[in-house]
Amino acid sequence: MRDPELGGAAIPSADSGDPASAITAASPALPALRLRAWQREALARFEQSTAPSFLVVATPGAGKTTFALAAVRRAMVARRVRRFVVVVPTQHLKNQWAHAAEAMDLHLDPNWSAGYGSLPSDVHGVVVTYQQVAANPGALRTLVHGALAVLDEIHHAGESRAWGDGVRFAFEHAARRLSLSGTPFRSDQNIIPFVRYDGDLAEADYEYGYGEALKDRAVVRPVYFPRIKGHMEWTAPGGLEYAATFDDALTRELANQRLRTALDAEGDWLAAVIEQAHAQLSHLRTRDARAAGLVIAMDQEHARSIAQIMQERLGVTAVVATSDEPSASDKISAFARGTPPWIVAVRMVSEGVDIPRLRVGVYATNTVTDLFFRQAVGRLVRWSGRDARQTAYMFIPDDLRLRTFATGIAEQRRHSLRRQQDAFGEEDGERRPREAEPPSDEAADPAEQLSLFTAISAVPLDEQGRRLDGVRVYDDVEGDVIPDLCGARGAPDELRPSPAAEAAMVGSAPVPLPEPESSADGDRRGENRKTSALQRRRQLREQNSAVVADLVHVTGKSHATLNSELNRRSGIRRISEATVRQLERRLELARRLLGRI
Repeated sequence: MRDPELGGAAIPSADSGDPASAITAASPALPALRLRAWQREALARFEQSTAPSFLVVATPGAGKTTFALAAVRRAMVARRVRRFVVVVPTQHLKNQWAHAAEAMDLHLDPNWSAGYGSLPSDVHGVVVTYQQVAANPGALRTLVHGALAVLDEIHHAGESRAWGDGVRFAFEHAARRLSLSGTPFRSDQNIIPFVRYDGDLAEADYEYGYGEALKDRAVVRPVYFPRIKGHMEWTAPGGLEYAATFDDALTRELANQRLRTALDAEGDWLAAVIEQAHAQLSHLRTRDARAAGLVIAMDQEHARSIAQIMQERLGVTAVVATSDEPSASDKISAFARGTPPWIVAVRMVSEGVDIPRLRVGVYATNTVTDLFFRQAVGRLVRWSGRDARQTAYMFIPDDLRLRTFATGIAEQRRHSLRRQQDAFGEEDGERRPREAEPPSDEAADPAEQLSLFTAISAVPLDEQGRRLDGVRVYDDVEGDVIPDLCGARGAPDELRPSPAAEAAMVGSAPVPLPEPESSADGDRRGENRKTSALQRRRQLREQNSAVVADLVHVTGKSHATLNSELNRRSGIRRISEATVRQLERRLELARRLLGRI
């Protein structure tokens, strides 16, 4: 088999114990592999480098997997390496890499484990997860002698010291190490092996950004960020009740609680955003029948609740892919090939997974880091087909931190699209977008007593602060002229928080929610809202307490005994954690017990 793009030599066969030695094996000819300009340039730089480690940072959707496999093929053809080992974050990506390698006539085993011992003779390499490496780095240490190691999304090696130490021990003697990432990353605590740093920022040997990919056309889609305001009410772990909109300056801890409240599946905010996103997807599907949407959830229970919202409110059956399901990877693959409109996941589809038909996203997770956000947005940007009008939309909470992350991406989009429209404009130099760095957490503060946190209500608001009614869809357009998404047209600074807002976010505390005012006509606070979830929750707690007091009087049992029994039979641990529905069920159960006595 010959391939001029990859050196004009036959790819090594996998029929012998030494794949690199069987150069002359007969195999079906592959069509010539056409690499993009950036892939050719990065490949040339990789091959010219004599350093044992090489880091490529390329925007999601640009073709990092194709680039890496091209580098592997050329290295094996030239007999610079005997085999290759790929390390990825998830089980699904193991299968995705194996399929991509197969298309290049490279045999990569996704099922290999340390128990296999040596490399199977019918493969050119193996693909494992970072977790597998950490569990048994010694098994891979022997395997990678004379091999090219491809470390995909290398920043995962910094997630724990054990993972980083395992990667270093396993691959320090590899012939070459090619590390990949979809976005620039920092080292907050754990230094990532085989990466050079300038301060705490990783230094790439080759970088290809989102703005550059947009300029190259037909590589990535422009992404827009419809952001939804809201008014949230919640009880903090300390017992105080708070109310705030996304415009209010909060401390980091309370900003996390506000975001969790907005994303509560029982609140109105999340359901309204899902309806908005579905309307946008339905609009896109009139032009592209296979266009699809992705919701990124907080956890597995949250993902299933979102799917239930879609079923009950929209009549749509969403695919749910979570890591606790053995068939999750198969579900993702079937979704990528099929036509269902929506998939809901936690992290299985948020990084590296290739589903080109994804055009709409809902960021419904409380993970608030620039790296995760960019990786999530990256699921929507991959160009697909020949349609010249391909836009994507990520619906986000109007949280200051997420808004700032979106601004960084939107600025690159604006600059690239404007330059395409103005053929006589000034040439762009090597200017890089400014990276905004607001306070951020991976999720809520680990010290926070989450079991005592209670979401009360979340109401979606429009730009004027009124309750959001109806849906709005956006048309594909030429250029950056869609208003009210990520800043007004031509005004990229509108989303950037003011210095005062940034300072307030990390230094001030909000005023606790005041007690509701009542009158003979009932509760009047928040008349412009459909209902007062806060009052309803308080009423239910009071009614539950009153019925328990009656049961104590009738049965002679203690409050603790009766509350424990009611909580157990209602499926809750404590009343402070119960949802409105659970409180209603608990009250009904208590009243039935009282009626039988």
